[in-house]
Amino acid sequence: MVESLRKHWREYTIEAALLGGFMVSACGFGALLWYPGSAVSQAVHSEFARRALMGIAMGGTAAGLIYSPWGKRSGAHMNPAVTLTFLRLGKVAAGDAMFYIVFQCIGGALGVLLMVALLHDAVSDITVNFVITVPGAFGSVAAFAVEILISFGMMMTVLLVSNHKKLADFTGLFAGALVMFYITFEAPVSGMSMNPARSFGSAIVAQQWTAFWIYIVAPVMGMLAASEVYVRVLGAHRVACAKLHHRNRHRCIFCEYQHPQTVMAPSCVAPVAQEGN
Repeated sequence: MVESLRKHWREYTIEAALLGGFMVSACGFGALLWYPGSAVSQAVHSEFARRALMGIAMGGTAAGLIYSPWGKRSGAHMNPAVTLTFLRLGKVAAGDAMFYIVFQCIGGALGVLLMVALLHDAVSDITVNFVITVPGAFGSVAAFAVEILISFGMMMTVLLVSNHKKLADFTGLFAGALVMFYITFEAPVSGMSMNPARSFGSAIVAQQWTAFWIYIVAPVMGMLAASEVYVRVLGAHRVACAKLHHRNRHRCIFCEYQHPQTVMAPSCVAPVAQEGN
């Protein structure tokens, strides 16, 4: 564990920064679209229109983070359920997975705290409420079921696209498009989490833990189920690497784990020139 931290602390820190950035965007756009003192909130009265705008903003944020230099280096998991799924697939070392999850949770909380410090009531107001994820009018059972479904859909899409030679470079766009779609249409049911660390970041700052178990259990169940279906239909050999965007010149700690003696990993979608530590 200590050796993993020594060698890969930069990637862990990047994961924290990426999810922190995602939460900064979520809080900022949440305040812009729902806080009563916002001119945009006053101009846009339709709840569906607000969700659509939020979906565009957050889908764009997710894609931007995946394609950012930092996202290309860490693999842009930004989600413990994603990391655990790649751990189950044998593409992430156990030590790296543990630190990824810890740093993702820290980053999510710090992102919310930063926006509370900058925007104050605009984030803590009941209309925004720290962008927490809680079940909607259909209740906890519906929220749990839908969180499993959207998590399954996201992970299946990531596996299919990232392991397709012609589509791999577009994984970030597919993921961003799903985030946009889910926020627009699914958010009223569960709040659209799909990410334990994202929900944790809001919940710990708000100190509101309503049905929090849903946002821990359902994303992990959905993504692990997607990986099982993928492996049983296409085979484990069809999973190349745990990075969402691999064809870049940033080092890959996952390929180092799979092929510790090689510079270019043959199992990956494309050879990668390794960077130094």
